[in-house]
Amino acid sequence: MSNFNAAAVTDACVRWIRDWFSKNGDGCRAVVGISGGKDSSVTAALCVRALGAERVLGVLMPCGVQADIDCAVDLCDALGIERVVINVKDAVDGVLRAMGDMPVSEQTRINLPPRIRMATLYAVSQSQNGRVANTCNLSEDWVGYSTRYGDSVGDFSPLSRLTVTEVKAIGRELGLPAHLVEKVPIDGLSGSTDEEKLGFTYAALDAYIRDGIEPPADVKEKIDRLHRINQFKLELMPCFEYQP
Repeated sequence: MSNFNAAAVTDACVRWIRDWFSKNGDGCRAVVGISGGKDSSVTAALCVRALGAERVLGVLMPCGVQADIDCAVDLCDALGIERVVINVKDAVDGVLRAMGDMPVSEQTRINLPPRIRMATLYAVSQSQNGRVANTCNLSEDWVGYSTRYGDSVGDFSPLSRLTVTEVKAIGRELGLPAHLVEKVPIDGLSGSTDEEKLGFTYAALDAYIRDGIEPPADVKEKIDRLHRINQFKLELMPCFEYQP
C-alpha cells in the first residue's frame, strides 16, 4: 500500500461526493452519524470539503452514557458543523421490553442499537432534507464487521472501497485531530476493541487485501472464513425471479 496517494484519493473522493449530490440531492445536506471514531470523522470531513460545513449535519447517538462522546463533539467543533444529540437508549430498551418473554440473544443485544441508530438517521434525514452517509470501510466490510441494516447501509458511501490504513491516511491528509484518526476502534457495544473481537490486526488484514501478503496460516484461515460467510452482507437481497 506504499503507492497509495492520499492527496489524490482525497481530491477524487471529494469530487465524487460533490457529483453524487448534484445528481441525487442537489441542495440537500449530508447526514452523518458521528461516533467519534476515524470512519465517521473522515466521512464528515470529506463531506465538509465537498459541500461546505453548512450542508453537513452530525448526529450523535449515544445509547445511555457514552464514555467517549467528547470525541464526537470535538469532531463537530473542529469541522464547524451543526450537531444534534439523540439518545437511543429508550428506543432500544422499548424494543427489548416489547419482545416480552422471548429469549434475546447476545448478538441481538449488540446489533439492535446500530439498527435503531440507522432508523434514527433516516428520521433526521427525511426531516432535514438530507442524505444519509454510510461510514463503513473496506476492511470491516471484508470480514463482515458491520451490522446488516445498521451501519452497513446509507445513501452514499465514500469509504467502502478504502481500507482502514487508507482511511487513516486520508484523515491525516484532511488535517483531522490525531486523537480521532488514530483512536483505537471500539464498537461501543460489547466493550471490546475491533481487533480483540476479530482476532487479528487491521494492518495484517489490509496487507492481505491490498498486497496479497498472507498472514500466518491460522489468521489467513480466519479472515477467509469471515469473508466467505459474510459475503451476503455486500450483495443485494436475493429474490425469486418470476418469469411470466
